[in-house]
Amino acid sequence: MALDPQTQALLDSMQSMGFPDPTTQPVAVTRAAQAAMRPDLGPARATIASVEDRNIPGPGGTLRVRIYKPRAGHDRPLPVLVYFHGGGWVLGDLDGFDGLCCALTREGQCLTISVDYRLAPEHPYPAAVEDSEAAMRWAAANARALGGDPSRLVLAGDSAGGNLAAVCALRARARRGPAVALQVLIYPVTMQAEPACPSRARHADGYFLTRAVMDWFSNHYIPDAARRGEPDASPLLATDLSGLPPALVLTAEYDPLVDEGESYAQRLLAAGVRLSARRYLGTIHGFLMFHEVLEQGRQAVAEIAGAIRAL
Repeated sequence: MALDPQTQALLDSMQSMGFPDPTTQPVAVTRAAQAAMRPDLGPARATIASVEDRNIPGPGGTLRVRIYKPRAGHDRPLPVLVYFHGGGWVLGDLDGFDGLCCALTREGQCLTISVDYRLAPEHPYPAAVEDSEAAMRWAAANARALGGDPSRLVLAGDSAGGNLAAVCALRARARRGPAVALQVLIYPVTMQAEPACPSRARHADGYFLTRAVMDWFSNHYIPDAARRGEPDASPLLATDLSGLPPALVLTAEYDPLVDEGESYAQRLLAAGVRLSARRYLGTIHGFLMFHEVLEQGRQAVAEIAGAIRAL
């Protein structure tokens, strides 16, 4: 189908604002431009009980996480959502995903732990993977002390964060723990090696995320192209997906990553993994981040929250 009107209006607005092309300037400039465009964090935080930043042990020293708790009304330990943000392993931070984490906490009635993993190019692959796994293990070990239920541990992420959630699920299976109740993969990167999945060419330009930007991300994150086929970089190339936790996979029709996300979902299903998958029609990569202006973003928040509450 054609782009839905709300998505088209969003793309038109982005074009009129002159959102910077990260491939034409230093990483620091793009990060600063993104920071300057963030909305006020106050309104979203007012809808939940508390937000706390904490430093936890990480492979590179201390690792920062942000812990969100919903308002009272629950009478047992909460599901624990570990969230890995998007941004191509180069961009993105806790503040940029604060509003989304507040919405998931509120709607999912869960304890959310957002992970500030190290970014490339300062910290190339596999630093983000190692930080994400450390955060997953810390969340499982400390869930009860935080008011959470370690038996309802959810790994979730969008784009690069979806890649990290999938990889952490693979690592948890390989190392026999922690037990993961659900993985939520939102337009995930699952294939960084060549040949690329066809949608990277089909939707290469004009839909917010471009093929050039994806290549720029990968070149920063994994400069050694020979390593991009490793399962920790491209989970679609993992030889065995059996025994993984149930999965919710969300994709967008006009996304360079739609084919690889859906190919991963198909492989999970073929491996016997309990799967729920949905392609959001007429919209673009990143639509969840725009849930305040896109109806389909709000629907995705509700779908993810429903899956968490159902645990």
